[in-house]
Amino acid sequence: MSRRVIASTALFALALSACTTVSVASNPIESRWVGHSAGEFFAKFSPPISDTDDGSTTIYNWRGGYKRIKQQDGRTASVSCTAKITVSSSYVIRDITIVSDRPGANGPSYCTELLAAS
Repeated sequence: MSRRVIASTALFALALSACTTVSVASNPIESRWVGHSAGEFFAKFSPPISDTDDGSTTIYNWRGGYKRIKQQDGRTASVSCTAKITVSSSYVIRDITIVSDRPGANGPSYCTELLAAS
């Protein structure tokens, strides 16, 4: 192989390595909250119940949204939502994982109804 081909291949590989990937939100809750301040989330929905440091991130255990609702089947139910919220060192939400959920008033997820609403 010529030096030119090797050099251009190396430059191409270097350029590709500089590219970053952006994660795509996989659900409406992440679409609404990933990239926002955890302070904004906790002010709106209540503070976390505990936290764990994990290197440059903090994982918060959160539970809230306690409410009694009428579900689609006509029954009433006491509902709440539990989530693990991963926050960067700059207090920006990086991930939200729902731990516990119930059917909502308008669909299969109370957490989505609560947390994805604007």
